[in-house]
Amino acid sequence: MRVFVTGATGFIGSIVVQELLKAGHQVLGLTRSDAGAESLAAAGAEVHRGSLEDLDSLRSGAAASEGVIHLAFKHDAFGNDFSKFVANCETDRQAIEAIGSVLAGSNRPLIVTSGTGLANTVPDQLGSEDNPIIPSSVIPRAASEEAAASLAARGVNVSVVRLPQVHDPVKQGLVTYAIIMAREKGVSPYVGDGLNRWPAAHVQDTARLYRLALEKNEPGAKYHAVAEEGVRLRDIAEVIGKGLKVPVVSISREEAPAHFGWLAMFVGRDAPASSALTQKRLGWHPTGPGLIADLEQMNYFAS
Repeated sequence: MRVFVTGATGFIGSIVVQELLKAGHQVLGLTRSDAGAESLAAAGAEVHRGSLEDLDSLRSGAAASEGVIHLAFKHDAFGNDFSKFVANCETDRQAIEAIGSVLAGSNRPLIVTSGTGLANTVPDQLGSEDNPIIPSSVIPRAASEEAAASLAARGVNVSVVRLPQVHDPVKQGLVTYAIIMAREKGVSPYVGDGLNRWPAAHVQDTARLYRLALEKNEPGAKYHAVAEEGVRLRDIAEVIGKGLKVPVVSISREEAPAHFGWLAMFVGRDAPASSALTQKRLGWHPTGPGLIADLEQMNYFAS
């Protein structure tokens, strides 16, 4: 299959590209830079110039492919500018709608990326693939899955992969931003008792799940890329503190926005999630290292 991959040079996308090529698929990778084009070509993928804001480039990439994996997202909302995070989420909604407009009326699959933390769960219960999502009016990142639902209602063959904290010893999803803040502010905090949990998965396991979801081609499916159902935020803060050699402290929910900025909406949430249905439906069984193990291997003082 010839697969158009957005975010093809990113942390997860670059591994997805390798996974697809290894399995015999062709890849058309979206990039806006010369460096990205060089890395895609070196990996054996075709290069497609464009960006999330260039909707025509997204439409033409989708039109030239037999399936689409949408991984790109603007991760430049670090800091306290919540409005920028909201704008980035709306940019993603528009990108998904543009891609879907080309695929309408065909059976070509589109895989949209969402997050397990958006599953609207009952407290103390694991989030499931079948859970509805919290609306974007509450958590703006839900805009992507809302766009997918809108496309599905118009007959587009769309499925969703919900991501947890995807990691290796270099990057760890939202944890990466917590590390940046701890380095800048000289303290590694958790909220309250720190017993709230985030699910996690290694990047190699995540890439394999995307390939399996593409090959399964099940319209309307929702998958959880979850290897560990819930890692405690206190444990995450402690390993960060040890790595950076900074104090680990508890802060209140009221103090969290001042320290974490836009990330505060996530750090106090208990959002464990299950991948039981995903593993059954796809035959996907994660084998990579855990989040804490990768954090322990990280070079916290690398430039």
